[in-house]
This record gives sequence, structure tokens and C-alpha cells, in this order.
Amino acid sequence: MKLKKILLGTVVVLGVAGVGGWFSLDKETRGLLATLPTNPDVLFWSQPQRDAAFRALDRLPILAKANVVPASGTPSPLPTGAPLKLPTDVDAYMAAQHSAALLVVHDGKLRLERYGLGFDAAGRWTSFSVAKSFTSTLVGAAVKDGFIKSLDDKVSLYIPDLKGSAYDEVSVRQLLTMTSGVQWNEDYNDPNSDVAQFNKHKPEGGMEALVSYMRKLPRAAPAGTKWNYSTGETNLVGTLVQQATKKPLATYLAEKVWGPAGMEQQATWLLSKTGQEIGGCCVQAASRDYARMGLFILGGAKVNGQSIVPEGWWEEATTKRTEIGVPGRGYGYQWWTLDDGTYMARGIFGQAIFLDPKRKLVIVSNASWTGGARDAAAMKARDEFHLTVQKAIDAEGGAPAQ
Repeated sequence: MKLKKILLGTVVVLGVAGVGGWFSLDKETRGLLATLPTNPDVLFWSQPQRDAAFRALDRLPILAKANVVPASGTPSPLPTGAPLKLPTDVDAYMAAQHSAALLVVHDGKLRLERYGLGFDAAGRWTSFSVAKSFTSTLVGAAVKDGFIKSLDDKVSLYIPDLKGSAYDEVSVRQLLTMTSGVQWNEDYNDPNSDVAQFNKHKPEGGMEALVSYMRKLPRAAPAGTKWNYSTGETNLVGTLVQQATKKPLATYLAEKVWGPAGMEQQATWLLSKTGQEIGGCCVQAASRDYARMGLFILGGAKVNGQSIVPEGWWEEATTKRTEIGVPGRGYGYQWWTLDDGTYMARGIFGQAIFLDPKRKLVIVSNASWTGGARDAAAMKARDEFHLTVQKAIDAEGGAPAQ
């Protein structure tokens, strides 16, 4: 995800101050202005810039524009349960994760809720690629609503500007599982990678920015034969949903998820340079509402007893559809899967929603990892924390039936 380059942050500060005064701004906006990035690429921001911006990416239109997802008129309860007894030092864990929020919800009750980095329950933290799983859920809803006829339809049927490109051979299902075979480089440390370059692309006239970039990519493998992680492909999934439903993603998310799931606070979804929500990134939401999203999914995403997705969707979406080269793990429909039946929505710099259906468990993590976008040590520690929580639940007698 890229943001517009800001050459003189002080000009922005003075402009905002002239309108309403520095102290009329909320603390998140003041923090962002105080550390305003000059690099257009979030992947290469300093730690103080990330810490300030991840809670405020939607605050200044000069940085990024966003569409609003309104809060639900009837917020769903998230009652507090008995504190979860853990054998680990949660403070030390959060410090090592550079954690902004850590929530554990078990059987519908909030068993652990902690905040750091000056963040709190009233704020919104960016999702990064956790949004991929939101977008995937909207695909399921679009299938149920009849906007998408079949996951085996070709992508270019819904995005005509992709006709004649490598995506002509790719199905919606293959796009969801990132097995298109189209070349893409997701190296977050390489400023010349596709993930670092696609938002700098000047779109062809009348064409969505992302589609303009993606239609030029060459084929690297036959469709359906190779998994390759690609944020660009989830962005295409988002475009496909928008073009199939004729609605912005924020609007469809509000209709199908945010309202029915009873989200307590409004969310926002960042836009591309041509004004469409970025399907692979950047929902800003309260940590408690990320937890509600997890509960909504665990409950089958039902509204008045009817699921918003087709029968059997979750069994396919949240289990291994393709190998990713890691024993015991796989990839579903934009969900990271484990062979034990758990699965995750995951984003760079430490964002995650971990779901364990057998234990009725949701763990939300918001962070600003200090070791980079894919901090291997932090990721390993987070996996271990998930196991620690599962064992603590089991020790209470909440172990799943064998």
C-alpha cells in the first residue's frame, strides 16, 4: 500500500492548524502530523512513523482517501468474561510484539483485552492484508446474491479490461487461492517489486489503476498449478466484486457484514488513486470490531438465521485449497489455514485475526512490528502465543471433543 508523497510535512501541519487549530485535532491526527512520512511507501517508513500512522491512515485526505463503513445501529454485545489465566508474561509478549492491541474472545466473552503504544479501544488500527479475508467474504456474499454466477467463471467475464491479458485464462477460484500463474513479486524489502511499484503506475485512460497495472503482467506458470502470494490479485478480487455488484466495497461490506454483525464503531477503507477501495489492504477498524468480525465468521456469518454466503462456503474458504510449501499449513480463499482446523486473516507488521472453531476462540492482534513487514521472530512468537491460549482454554475444561 502506497500513500501520496508529502514533500513538506510542515506545510500540512500549518494548513490544518490554520483551519481548526492544532489542539482541535484528535490525538491520532496530531501524532501522524508530528511524524508525517516523506517516503511514499509504507514499507520503508521509520518506526515512529509506522507507530503513528497505523492508527491514523484515514485521517488526512492528503495522505489517503477512504470510504466510510458506518457503525451498526444495533451493536452486538461483547461481554467481559473471567480473566484468562496464562502462564506467559503478557506484558513482555506485547512489548516484544510492539503491540497496539491484544484481544482474546472465548465462547463469545472477552477474556483478555490489552492495549499498548498509546492506542485504546476507541481508536481504529489498519488491517493491512487482514482485509483480504474481508474481501473474500464479500465474494461469497456476491455468489449467494447471484452477482457472481460461479467461482469457475473466468475473471475477465467480470473485469472486461483484463481480456487479452494473462488473466483471460484465470478463474475466480484461482484468483481467490492465488494460483493464477501470473507473475508477481511480493518482496517487501525490494523497492522494485510489484508490491512496491503498482501504486506508482500511471493508469491508462478510463481504466482502474490496478487493472491497468495487472493486465500487463506476464504468465509464469499454467493457471491453477502454482501458489504465489500476490496482493495484486486480491486487489483484483476487490475490483471483481465491485464490478459484479455495481457497489463500492465499503457499501457492500456495510450491507453484508458491518451492519448485520453489529459493529460498534465505523470503519474506513482506503482508496486507490482512481477512487476504488483497495481489495487487498487497508480497512481501519476498532480492535473490538475485528473481534466481532471473527465471531461473525465463527457463527457462519448468519443474519436472521441465514448465512450471507452459500452453503459449504466456509468449509472451502477456511481449509487448505492449495499447498504453500509449509508443512501443516495452506491457503484457502484468502485465509491462511492450519491442518488442525484453525485459520487466520493476516497482515504485515503484526495484524491478525486467529480463529479456532472447535474452541470457539478468536484472538485479535494489532501491532507495529519492529523487525519489518514479515518479522519472522515476531510471527513465531505470535504462533506460540496462540498455542498458549489454546492450552489455557483446554486446561479450563474447554478442550474440543476428540
